[in-house]
Amino acid sequence: MLALSFLELNSTLALNLSWTGLKQRAGLTEAKSGAGVSAEASSVKCKLQGAARLPAFSMDGDYVIGGVFSIHNYMHTVKHNYTTMPEPLRIDSRELRFSRAMVFAIQEINNSSKLLPGITLGYQIHDSCGSVPMAVRVAFQLSNGLEPVFYTGNNCSQSGMVMGIVGESGSTPSISMSRVIGSFNIPQVSHFATCACLSNKEQYPSFFRTIPSDQFQADALAKLVKHFGWTWIGAVRSDSDYGNNGMASFLDAAQKEGICVEYSESFYRTHPRSKIQRVADVIRRSTAMVVVAFAASGDMKILLEELSREPSPPRQWIGTESWVTNPDMLRFTFCAGAIGFSIQQSVIPGLRDFLLDLPDTKDAFNCRLGKSEKVVLIFYIGDTHSWFLVVGFPYTDTSQLRITNMVYKAVYAIAHAIHNSACQKTNSTTQCDKHTRVESKQVLTQLKKVNFSQNGYDVSFDANGDPVATYELVNWQKSKIGSIEFVTVGHYDASLPVGQEFRINRNLTWVEGSTQVPVSVCTDSCPPGTRKVLQKGKPICCYDCIPCPEGEISNATDSPDCFPCPKEFWPNAERNKCFPKPVEFLSFDEVLGIILAAFSVGGACLAMITAAVFFRHRMSPIVRANNSELSFLLLFSLTLCFLCSLTFMGAPSEWSCMLRHTAFGITFVLCISCVLGKTIVVLMAFKATLPGNNVMKWFGPPQQRMTVVSFTFIQVLICTIWLLLSPPFPMENLTVYKEKIILECALGSAIGFWAVLGYIGLLAVFCFVLAVLARKLPDNFNEAKFITFSMLIFCAVWITFIPAYVSSPGKFTVAVEIFAILASSFGLILCIFAPKCFIILFQPEKNTKKHLMNKN
Repeated sequence: MLALSFLELNSTLALNLSWTGLKQRAGLTEAKSGAGVSAEASSVKCKLQGAARLPAFSMDGDYVIGGVFSIHNYMHTVKHNYTTMPEPLRIDSRELRFSRAMVFAIQEINNSSKLLPGITLGYQIHDSCGSVPMAVRVAFQLSNGLEPVFYTGNNCSQSGMVMGIVGESGSTPSISMSRVIGSFNIPQVSHFATCACLSNKEQYPSFFRTIPSDQFQADALAKLVKHFGWTWIGAVRSDSDYGNNGMASFLDAAQKEGICVEYSESFYRTHPRSKIQRVADVIRRSTAMVVVAFAASGDMKILLEELSREPSPPRQWIGTESWVTNPDMLRFTFCAGAIGFSIQQSVIPGLRDFLLDLPDTKDAFNCRLGKSEKVVLIFYIGDTHSWFLVVGFPYTDTSQLRITNMVYKAVYAIAHAIHNSACQKTNSTTQCDKHTRVESKQVLTQLKKVNFSQNGYDVSFDANGDPVATYELVNWQKSKIGSIEFVTVGHYDASLPVGQEFRINRNLTWVEGSTQVPVSVCTDSCPPGTRKVLQKGKPICCYDCIPCPEGEISNATDSPDCFPCPKEFWPNAERNKCFPKPVEFLSFDEVLGIILAAFSVGGACLAMITAAVFFRHRMSPIVRANNSELSFLLLFSLTLCFLCSLTFMGAPSEWSCMLRHTAFGITFVLCISCVLGKTIVVLMAFKATLPGNNVMKWFGPPQQRMTVVSFTFIQVLICTIWLLLSPPFPMENLTVYKEKIILECALGSAIGFWAVLGYIGLLAVFCFVLAVLARKLPDNFNEAKFITFSMLIFCAVWITFIPAYVSSPGKFTVAVEIFAILASSFGLILCIFAPKCFIILFQPEKNTKKHLMNKN
């Protein structure tokens, strides 16, 4: 018999049970062996404490399943004076549908020949009014096992014991109920309590659920937020076990994903409006575009109503399964574009027709709920003096069956557990005895083992009493006619490998109908080439973008650090890539190289032309008087000096490095030796003109050649030792310029290099001193004067060369060295040979022995 009733809720909350009844339920009474019940038990007088509460729906059966739903969202106390018509009480049509789905499932099971054949299931469905105290009261009443309707006198029978309880819809009332009924081993299967805390079997040993734990949803939400690049979000939650525990799990997962929370506010539907208004103001003033709401449906409705009172900046709402698929929420059009995870859609054949058929209503008003989706029905129950208002659309809408299917599966799970406890399979048939006494503890044991499929949906529980976590990603999108509807745009399956759980297979619509993903960051992403520097006193998502320092790059967005390029590489201007450093050396192709090469070749040609002039006039007095043999050797060495500067150009190689320094050292010593020989010849020639002085025979041509060879051999020896011990070698200089590579010749042994230069300098100084001594000799054409000038230029060039060489960077070091070689070589050839060539070519009248012998 189906009865719809509603008790006034102003009675005092009482424990609807007797102490003896509880002891019997807990199995605490002792029985004497072979003598029936104990004397103590037989003398017990049961007395009901407080007023019993009638169920909203009930039906007798061989085994009874309890149900607890929040058909109302609040407790309402009314004193009827029978002079005015009472106000109708608004029913939560969604919860009413849940309770009716439970009735439908039990009737379907009773009509089944496979599940519990020959056994009739009954039910007692109570309305908790969304109140924890009322849920606890109902839990005690169901645990007591007494039927208050038929309770008379001292009857303490076990009639009406529940084998299991379906409910509650909320986590907090489910926690309270589980603590009560868990002591009596009564299994509780919730269809909507998702708090991860309920997976703790030590505290809630008899709790099961057909909906996944919030731990999975929290991880999925964090991955969803990360997927769309939102790092700056707001968070609101119900101030309940569901909201607090769920948000704590989400915040922990979000922190691991690098997501920052601007604010985290809690609220509850029973809080004063000022509290709800404060939370709404926080959302309005915030800078976070995205708001994650881990709230119960009833709480969320209160908050959205408050937000709708005043215009609010657009916000992208991210919801949980509790409210994001609740059709009642679709009236808040400013939430269009909301996304969130929900339970998978399902189909329950025959449920819609069952929901449209309300027998009691038909009898009272001779009418039925019509097929129209927005039929409003008001009916009056005379026994309880209560008016009810049912809105047809949410109640009869079976196009989005999600949580309703969880109720359906919960009923079937308990039914399968009863079946496994009361029925036995013999051969190919199953026999069930309705007289078999089944304890709730047996049902609890069998419930842990159930594994079946109903309407194509698998039902099983893991060690924590949880099912496999699968979700649909739902998006609030506007339809063609302008209404908002739920659209499934993706899926999440926690059983898949890491990184493959989450996928999106349809386009999403965002806040204000935009097709572009909204941006919700504290600071815009740092582009490549910069690094993040946290702002003092702010979360890690708030930072400044600082360009990478010189020589370092970052090639990723929001890079926390810059890293240096390899030694052979250098960053580009944007400092997001490393490119090979340009290689630099004194090349023949560049302007400086061309100029130096031209002067080098020009100097060599000048020396050869001078040699040709001297050879052409080798018999003239001015050539013969200046020791033609040493002059030709000097011109040859100067030609080599000019040409050896070319070895300093081009890319250094192992052979060019060894050649350039040794050739330079040897040719210059050869040159200075010739000049020194000429200077000595001048001095000896002057002394030879004195009476009785025969010094020229000690410094004739053989001695002159020997002098040049000896001085040159010493330099050859120095160079040989240098090349053998530590020769020059090519190297890449990475220190002079950070942004380019200088190809140069390393000295190998610095001692060898400075020994070569030192020896050249020593000979030059010695030659300069001798030339100074001979500068005032009385000859009309005194060569010592020209040698003095040439040595003066030579010494000045190489004295200034040393600091210039040391301080010049890169290829300019080589250019300075070439310039010193060319300058000193040009100094020698111009000072020594230019005056003679001028006389030979342009003043031949002076190229006579008489003119040379004239005194000043």
